[in-house]
Amino acid sequence: MYGEVFGNCGVTCKSEDDKKFLGANYEVDASNGHVRDLPKSQLGVDIENDYEPKYITIRGKGDVLAKLRKEVKKAEKIYLATDPDREGEAIAWHLMKALKLDEMKDKQIYRISFNEITKNAVKASLKSPREIDMNLVDAQQTRRILDRMVGYGISPVLWAKVKRGLSAGRVQSVAMRMICDREDEINSFIPEEYWNLDAELQIPGVKKSVPAHFYGDKNGKIAIHKKEELDEILKKLENVSYLVEDVKKGERTKKAPIPFITSTLQQEASKTLNFSTQKTMRLAQQLYEGVDVKGHGTVGLITYLRTDSTRVAEEADVAARAFIRENYGENYVAVGENGKKSNAKIQDAHEAIRPTNISLTPAIVKDSLQRDLFRLYQLIWKRFTASRMQPAVYETTSVKVGAGEYDFTMASSKLSFDGFMSVYVQEEDKEESSAPFGKLEKGMELGLAGLVPSQHFTQPPAHYTEASLVKALEEQGIGRPSTYAPTITTIIARRYVAKENKNLYVTELGEVVNRIMKNSFASIVDINFTANLEYLLDKVGDGSVQWKTVVRNFYPDLEEAVKTAEKELESVTIADEVSDEICENCGRNMVIKYGPHGRFLACPGFPECKNTKPYLEKIGVPCPKCGKDIVIKKTKKGRKYYGCVDNPDCDFMSWQKPSTKKCPECGGMMVEKGNKCLCINENCGYVCAISENK
Repeated sequence: MYGEVFGNCGVTCKSEDDKKFLGANYEVDASNGHVRDLPKSQLGVDIENDYEPKYITIRGKGDVLAKLRKEVKKAEKIYLATDPDREGEAIAWHLMKALKLDEMKDKQIYRISFNEITKNAVKASLKSPREIDMNLVDAQQTRRILDRMVGYGISPVLWAKVKRGLSAGRVQSVAMRMICDREDEINSFIPEEYWNLDAELQIPGVKKSVPAHFYGDKNGKIAIHKKEELDEILKKLENVSYLVEDVKKGERTKKAPIPFITSTLQQEASKTLNFSTQKTMRLAQQLYEGVDVKGHGTVGLITYLRTDSTRVAEEADVAARAFIRENYGENYVAVGENGKKSNAKIQDAHEAIRPTNISLTPAIVKDSLQRDLFRLYQLIWKRFTASRMQPAVYETTSVKVGAGEYDFTMASSKLSFDGFMSVYVQEEDKEESSAPFGKLEKGMELGLAGLVPSQHFTQPPAHYTEASLVKALEEQGIGRPSTYAPTITTIIARRYVAKENKNLYVTELGEVVNRIMKNSFASIVDINFTANLEYLLDKVGDGSVQWKTVVRNFYPDLEEAVKTAEKELESVTIADEVSDEICENCGRNMVIKYGPHGRFLACPGFPECKNTKPYLEKIGVPCPKCGKDIVIKKTKKGRKYYGCVDNPDCDFMSWQKPSTKKCPECGGMMVEKGNKCLCINENCGYVCAISENK
C-alpha cells in the first residue's frame, strides 16, 4: 500500500468515494471524530503540573484504533485528513498520539486539509501536504481545558445549591446572561404614546386615493406624542389646500448579498425555513459530506460549513460568473468583488459556504435530496449565485406636499432591473416596490379624501430567537461558528430557556442559575471578558500567545470564586411542575422531571413510591376514534408524530398536527400541513388556509 488517509467523521466518512478519488494505491479510513479526550470522571487537568491535560482513549474507540494500527503498518505514507479547522487539527494530533505515529521513523506523516469533498480538492490537498499546526491544536486544547474548568468547577456548586443535573458553561452562561438581560429590558419597558397622521390624497388619473405621511413643518420633522398635539395639527389643517411642492425622481440600488457564513446561514434558515440552528448544522453536514446525486454519484454539494469568512476561491468565483453569463446574460454578472472587509474576529482559514459546483442547480439535484436537504441546498445555491450578480435597481419618486404650514411626504419605488433578485429574494425585499403616483408636477393641487390619524405605542425589544441570538453572539465576539448551535441546544435541553413560536423565554430555573452566575461568577458571564478570551484563543491559534499563559491567568480566579460560592451561597429550591396525571400506585399528582432523555413523570412520594412513566405532551385535541387525548410522540429514529394516549388499545396516529378546529363541512378532524388545514375524512376533502381555520 502506498498511502493511508485518515479522516474524522465529517471529512472522509464516505471512504469508498474518497478511495475512488485517490485510486487503488490509497486506503481510506475514518476515525469517526475524536479518539482521545479528557476523562469524564475527573477534571482531567493536572493543576499541580502546570495544567497538563490528561487524555484518555474515548470509550468505544478501542476497536477503531486497533483497526487503524493494522492499516498503518502496511502504509508508506500516512495522511491525516481531518476537518479544516481547530477541532480538525486537534483530532489529527490526537490520532498521531494515539497511534504513536510520531514515534515511527520509517513512516512519512502528513497533514492535509480541503474545504470541499470533491475529486479536485482532495487530489490537490495531496500535492501540498504539511505538518500538524500545533498553534491550532493548542488553541483547541485551551478552549477545551477552559470549558472543562468552568463546567467541572461551577456545575457541582449548582448541583449542591439548586438541584442535580444542572450545568454551567463558558459560552452557554454568557448566552443565558444575554437572554436574561433582554428579558429584564422587556419587563422594565415603559411604552410611550405616539401618533401617525396620513392624508388620503386624490391624484388626477389615479382611481384610488394615495396616502401621504405627515412629516412636519418648514423647520423640519415633527413627532406627534399626544392626542392634544394631534388635535392642534388637525385644527390647523382645516380648509387648507394640498399642493405639490417638490417632485424628485431618482434611482436606488440594492446590493447583492454576500455568501453565507455559519451564523448567517443559521439565521436565514431559521427565518425562511423555520429550522433550528441544530437542524441547519446537521443538514449542512450531510450536504458537505456528500449525497448521492443521480448521474453524478456521491457528491459533496457544499464547502465546509463552519466558517466566519466570506472569502471565495478564485476558481469558484470565475465558474459562478460564467454560469450567470450563460444563463442570465452579461448584464447580470457582478463587476468587481462583492464581500465585506475582514476584521480581527474572522478566521480566514477557509471559504464562505457555497456550492462546490454551481452547475449542480437545485433543479438538477431536487429528485436526489430529501425535502429539507433540498431546501437548505437551494438556499445556499441561490445566495451564492446572487452574490456574484449585479445589484437590483429601483426607480424612485419622492414627493413633498404642502398643506398650510405643514408638509406631507409620499414615496414610491419600482423595480427597473432585478439583478440578483432574479435568483434570490429575501423576505424584506418582497414588498419594496409600491404603486406609482401617476404624473405629478410641482404646483399641482391634490384633492383630500380624508385625514387618518392612528395611535401607536413604542414596543419593547423583541425576545431573542435562535437566529437573533446567534447574530448577537457573533456581534459580541462570543463563541465561534462551531459553538452557536450546541450552545443554544444545551440551554434549551437544560430547561434554562423555553422555546415558543421561535422566541426564547427564560424559565424560573434559568433565572435562578443566571442570578447565581452573576453574583458568584461575574467574570464568567461578563460579555467583554468572554469576548477577550475568544481574542486570546485566536492569538494562541496564530502563535502569538502561549496557551498555558491563558490558562494560568484564568484558573486561580475561578478556583477562588468556586470556594467562596461553596461557603457563602445559599441553597435555592425550585419546585417541580405538577401534572394532572395521577399516580396509580398512591394517588398523588405526578410531577414533571428531567433526565438524560428529556421529560418524564415521577411520583412526588419518592422514595416511598418510585413510580415513573413517560411524559406525553397533550395538544388539547381529542382522538377522533376514542375521544381520549392526542399526545406528541416520537419514533425510534426521533421523528415526531401525533398519537392517541391510549395506544396500543387505540391505533390513531397522524404525521401532521391535528387542529383544534373541526371541519366546517363534515365536523371531522382537521390536520395542519404546510400553510393549509386538511380534513382527514376522505369523503369530504375540505381544504383551507391555516389562518382561516384559527
